[in-house]
Amino acid sequence: MHSKPDRGPQFRPRLIRLIHVAKRDLNMHDDSYRGVLRQIGGKASAADLTVTELEKVLAHLKRCGFKVRSSKGGRRQADDAQSRMIRGLWLELAERGVVQNRAEEALADFVKRMTGVDALDWLSSAQASRVIEHLKRWRDRMKEAV
Repeated sequence: MHSKPDRGPQFRPRLIRLIHVAKRDLNMHDDSYRGVLRQIGGKASAADLTVTELEKVLAHLKRCGFKVRSSKGGRRQADDAQSRMIRGLWLELAERGVVQNRAEEALADFVKRMTGVDALDWLSSAQASRVIEHLKRWRDRMKEAV
């Protein structure tokens, strides 16, 4: 198992920002927020916490429902012909109830399991063709089952 790399002081500002975003997203009143800081981190201000203490507070806020989101709004969708075909087949399978999660992230996870590639727009033509053929066979099996 890999150990987590040592996070130095350069991570402090990002962790503090994430904790403040979590406070806002979770609609925490200042008293509740300070209580969490004291209970989990041992201090009443995020600025006084060490990197390790900040990570513990952030982990607690995640357990409370905070979701870290990319500030970039996510990656743009691949828009080449093969990617559109893959997405269309995926959504067709979702409409039939075969695919439980129609989200782009679920499709990306599926593609990664199949090819080892993280994003549709990074697939080679051969890899994309393999995904398309797999999805077509899956669709055809579902048609036969009906």
